[in-house]
Amino acid sequence: MLDLEELLNGFTPPRPYTMEAAADAPPAPGVHVVLDAGSVVYVGYTGNLRSRLRQHLTGNRGSSVLHDQIAHLFDTPDHTATTDDVVAWLGRRELRWHEIDDPKPAKETLVRALQPCFNRQIPKPR
Repeated sequence: MLDLEELLNGFTPPRPYTMEAAADAPPAPGVHVVLDAGSVVYVGYTGNLRSRLRQHLTGNRGSSVLHDQIAHLFDTPDHTATTDDVVAWLGRRELRWHEIDDPKPAKETLVRALQPCFNRQIPKPR
């Protein structure tokens, strides 16, 4: 059985995913995870954590895979999800990040191990 805390060693403690939390992230490369009830539902990586975390909150379906995946939860035949829908959902989830110079391999390892529901593709083993 996978130990989540072992996999997330070096990550910040969990905190609500808000604009304030995003503003506290460093403008540095790293990996970030979104948790729902303690389970990782998304893993992302970036060259600038602060900017990317804000983008998930302020962007649109074309600018963020996470934003697009969450929006699909709220789409109905009579309603297309809005940024407010996505921001409200994220605000009820937790965020953690880990500053790391080469974040892509770390992201791939986490996605393979955890298979988060909002990551579209699971990397192939090397």
